[in-house]
Amino acid sequence: MGTFHDTPVAADVPPAVPDPRRPDGVRGRPEGPGALGAVWRFLPALAALALLLATLVASDTPLNSIARYGFYIAWGVLLPGTLVYRSLRRAPHTLLEDLVLGAVTGLVLELAAWALFLPLGLAGAAVLWPLLVVVPFAAVPRLRRHWWVRGYAKVPVGWSWAVAGTVALTSGYLYRTYLSRTPLMPADDASRQFIDLSYQMSLAGNAKHAFPLTLPQAAGEPLQYHWFAFVHEAMTSLVGHLDLPVVQLRLMIPALCALTMLVAAVVAHRLTGRIWAGPIAGLLLFAIGEFNGGHGQTPFGSPQTTLMVWGSVSMTYSQPLLLALIATAGDALRRPERETGAPVPQLGGRAVYVLTVLFAFASSAAKATSVPVTLAALALAGAVGLLVSRRIPWTVVKLGAIVAAAQLFSTAVIFAFKTYGLTVDPFSNLRYGWADPHGLRGASGQAVVVALVLFAFVVNTQLRMAGALPLLWRSRLKLEPVQWFLLGGAVAGPAVFVLVSGWNAGYFTHAGLVFGVLLSAWGYCESFERADLGRAGRAVLAAFAVGWTVLLTWFVVDKHDSAWLDRLAGHLHALHPTRSGFLRAFLGGNPDGNGSASGLFPIVAAGLALLGVGVLCALLWWGLSRAVPRMRRRGGVVLLTAALLAGAPTLVLDLPKPVWDATVWGSMPLPASKVDAARWVRAHSEPTDVLATNEHCWSYDDFADPTAPCKDYRDFALSAYSERSVLVEGWAFAPRVMAGTDPGFWDQPLLALNDEAFYRPTAQVLAQLHDEHHVRYLFVNRKVRAESPELAVLAAKVFDNGRIGVYELH
Repeated sequence: MGTFHDTPVAADVPPAVPDPRRPDGVRGRPEGPGALGAVWRFLPALAALALLLATLVASDTPLNSIARYGFYIAWGVLLPGTLVYRSLRRAPHTLLEDLVLGAVTGLVLELAAWALFLPLGLAGAAVLWPLLVVVPFAAVPRLRRHWWVRGYAKVPVGWSWAVAGTVALTSGYLYRTYLSRTPLMPADDASRQFIDLSYQMSLAGNAKHAFPLTLPQAAGEPLQYHWFAFVHEAMTSLVGHLDLPVVQLRLMIPALCALTMLVAAVVAHRLTGRIWAGPIAGLLLFAIGEFNGGHGQTPFGSPQTTLMVWGSVSMTYSQPLLLALIATAGDALRRPERETGAPVPQLGGRAVYVLTVLFAFASSAAKATSVPVTLAALALAGAVGLLVSRRIPWTVVKLGAIVAAAQLFSTAVIFAFKTYGLTVDPFSNLRYGWADPHGLRGASGQAVVVALVLFAFVVNTQLRMAGALPLLWRSRLKLEPVQWFLLGGAVAGPAVFVLVSGWNAGYFTHAGLVFGVLLSAWGYCESFERADLGRAGRAVLAAFAVGWTVLLTWFVVDKHDSAWLDRLAGHLHALHPTRSGFLRAFLGGNPDGNGSASGLFPIVAAGLALLGVGVLCALLWWGLSRAVPRMRRRGGVVLLTAALLAGAPTLVLDLPKPVWDATVWGSMPLPASKVDAARWVRAHSEPTDVLATNEHCWSYDDFADPTAPCKDYRDFALSAYSERSVLVEGWAFAPRVMAGTDPGFWDQPLLALNDEAFYRPTAQVLAQLHDEHHVRYLFVNRKVRAESPELAVLAAKVFDNGRIGVYELH
């Protein structure tokens, strides 16, 4: 495997020529001459694009919006980003790498353009920002050569189809679970929507007009939050002249998921030198879910793909940025290609550090968990390098300084040293699983329960990293620097989840997973190469992978009611009745009421069953290989394939969910009359105008009982669809509320003044709202409570659809 060293980042010298004879090289068989060969090479990309466009059209996305979004991607992201990326990297590798890492560079430049144009009051001219890149690259002779690049290495067509397949998978999944279930606009007053979508749209609406962002549900309140994703959403709307709901609910998420798959493919290839690590890493990141052993469980934070891939814009936006950061930092830690004969030329000294700066600072407030995990990964790589070589690993030190500066920037400038409710509390996210408040267990029983909970956590969240195990085993931990870097990130993510408290700690696990799937794909490719399968062997392995996935999916779907678990628990009770109660509590539905996580039993039972089957098959294979020498060294890749695919049913189980009716978790009422009124306000107001409303609560049944007390302050629809700040709307996600213990509004006199304007209006109250707080419109929801008749005397009614009334203050 190689020893640790600290080689300076490769200078800007011509790269080594890839050896086309290498099995991990990128030169495939000729596809044919002329135009026919070009069409054949680009056919996978065209097919994936066609499917993505088909899902958009099938989900009623306006065709002119699709065309405008295509213009935005080409003009506002791809063109400036690719030009800058080409000017920084040392030598071309593949066209796909230039385009996708160029696209990520474009996302970073977009943030800088927003920070330049918004404070100058030039939001309407944001479409012109790419000229800041295009003009110099057209005018300066040294930069013109980056418009047209030759010398790209060709990739195998089979690999192109595999990568296109990962993109197609994201498009199909998103169509079924998100696009087809979420209408662009509510059809009637019974419509519902996932609750976080309106909040995220409100932040994007604020980013179209405010620098820096403020909390739109409490006008003027600072927003100490990772809000770069919403700047991207705002710039998409401004540059492409696109309606914000179309961006949020149709265009942005499929595009970002496709970009993530492409970036994963090129980053895995760059770092591992094995081209097939790319599509494998993409599948592990998106298609292989948590190992649940049952239906829809999320006991250890949020899931990686289901719900979060479209429900968390910030996480989806952050992943291509984090992958690009891993690419540049990892590339700096690679051994020079002249030493290894690697087919991927290194980026070069200037590119590594400049691109690391760009990606680290963009990642720092794209998702607050990305940079801390990266910093921990570099810390492990540096510590091992120091111990092994007895020399300071200066490359790691430089990279660490850049990443630490990015972390300091986000902590001080963006988050204002706020933690958003996260506190250091080791094992707080796991303790519920082994709680024994009544002291019914003995020491041995408690130890078993703790071990089972830890086992459940590992198999549920980390099984996709199983590919790294043979890599660690065969190297005897004598890893290359880049492998230590990936291992450090993979371990740091779940480690932070264990060390801090709160549901949001699960995002650290997601960040660690990005590192882990790259290392896992690397290990799987090495195991596959070691097996040295012929064509027939590869076909058998592929058939096994498909059959195993179908079998697991059938079993989980058919048994998702968990009746088999109940029967198994009953048998275990009969076999092992115990005074300590840990078996009865942990395995059998918690009859003692002692707080044990009986819900973890499906994961534990399925995990132990998988482990047992794996051990049995390994022993059988070992015995057969002694009699059939051709089977030697090939059982490992079969078992590894089975382990990595064990979470495959998770996405399938997510497909048959119904539309957003009242039975679906997280759905909120989104009445069409309210959205229509909010969009009327947007069309008849200025971005600086502030709104006031009498609605501050989320009502699960749309205020069927207006006298019911308000317990949930997650109401964001007005600020989302009006794209205006509201004096006091729903404040549940305000940073100061998330970080505290009091769910009430922090400025009670202001809240009282706001409500008086609707129920006890006076000329003085309305004047105070208008003059001191810049309120222009009062937005009353009569389902909450009807306004005072005096309001129509003191203010001009400008909109009324029965449910919603809008009054203008002068």
